[in-house]
Amino acid sequence: MKQNLTKSVAGLLLLLSFVACQRTWVASPTLETTDVPVAKYIPEDPKLAEQIEPYKKEVTTKMSEIIGNAPVVLGKADYQSPLGNFVVDLMLEEARERYKGPIDLATTTNGGLRVPIPLGAVSVGNIFELMPFENELVVLTLKGQDVQEFFNIAAEAKYAPIANATYTVKDEKAINIKIGDKPFDPTQNYNIVTSDYLAGGGDNLGVFKRAIKSEKVGIMMRDAIMEHIRELTAKGQPIGADTTQRVIILP
Repeated sequence: MKQNLTKSVAGLLLLLSFVACQRTWVASPTLETTDVPVAKYIPEDPKLAEQIEPYKKEVTTKMSEIIGNAPVVLGKADYQSPLGNFVVDLMLEEARERYKGPIDLATTTNGGLRVPIPLGAVSVGNIFELMPFENELVVLTLKGQDVQEFFNIAAEAKYAPIANATYTVKDEKAINIKIGDKPFDPTQNYNIVTSDYLAGGGDNLGVFKRAIKSEKVGIMMRDAIMEHIRELTAKGQPIGADTTQRVIILP
């Protein structure tokens, strides 16, 4: 139900942004191109604006709902950050509650986290800004050699926060990898939860396309973030991140 609701809200937002900039278009044989520019100076269509006004109010109400509170700003940075750690940790927790099987670690990329979580009251709209994409959580089963390649990519690119794992960067390679406090075993398969976008090779993670198995968790990434924040709020807890060092960088 919540997943369908957020999809509907996302669709309404796209519709509203389109209609707000729309103008009446008349085909002309003298045009050299069929492209019709859309810009802020183009007046909105009054009739369409009237039709969507009830939906606009509904969306505004939903986006304004306060779901949690952050005592500090959660921003992103290379390798590890409050925002990155917060998101991958909740991905792992929410996925483990739904997935029938073990999950060893979680990852996303900084590119998918569009804005920081702001200081103070956090609304549904803030989470839509943070995660505007319709990404779904999936669990990938990877061979050990592919997991090593992923860690090497993370070490060189600096853009992939990781939950339930630590490693050291030396000469842009990942060494001393530990997963769940145990030394990494390249002969073992590992389960990693991530987004379906990254599972498809997005953000230069083509290694994920070599997964032995891919299974949907059953929740959108945005919904997982919002549900986790709601759970924290219900417990009287603020939005916060585990900032324990996960990546050691050698000179």
